[in-house]
Amino acid sequence: MSELVPIPSPGIALEFGAAGNPLVVVVHDWFGRLPALEFYAKALVRHGFRVVVPDLYGGVATTDEATAKALFDQLDVGLALAIVDDAVQGGRSEGSDRVALVGFSVGGWIALLHAQGGSADAVVAYYASLEPRDHGVIPCAVQLHLADADEWGEGQDPSSFIDRLRDHGTPISHYRYRGTNHGFANATIRATLDEQAAALAFARTATFLQEHLLE
Repeated sequence: MSELVPIPSPGIALEFGAAGNPLVVVVHDWFGRLPALEFYAKALVRHGFRVVVPDLYGGVATTDEATAKALFDQLDVGLALAIVDDAVQGGRSEGSDRVALVGFSVGGWIALLHAQGGSADAVVAYYASLEPRDHGVIPCAVQLHLADADEWGEGQDPSSFIDRLRDHGTPISHYRYRGTNHGFANATIRATLDEQAAALAFARTATFLQEHLLE
């Protein structure tokens, strides 16, 4: 994996905003914790949130697709869920009474899996879904941001996932962004970035989080 890029504070979650404010844990995609997530986190802080961005890859990231796949293939899902849980519990210990998870691609999958444990008050997933074998009841509101063009494996179709959420009575809102590809909200990966769609998705995310964490 020659395309690895070191990142600041390797293995340590980045923290933004005032401790005790409603917490948003932002989970990176399979490229790792690239710089654009810091700007995303700081934008959420301006809406009144405490934001924590864990590092699931232990200090490295990449902008190379093949290297990203290799990093994901080595990911210990149980450890990733534990890292997210540490961020959630740490925020609650600092006084954050309400917590949300926001995840991108693989991070969205991790966020949706974690939300099934009942520790979150809301979850937002960008271009992510759960297969039937992974899907239990998610006892909080869910928001999905989906690309117009994406490749889903067998059983990963988000339409089926949305139907299952509705069958369980989970509040669900979802949006599909015309002309976009998977990864449209990762501002570091310019090849797939759609700035207009990313801005609209962020605005919808912020509003959703305000409704469930601040009101």
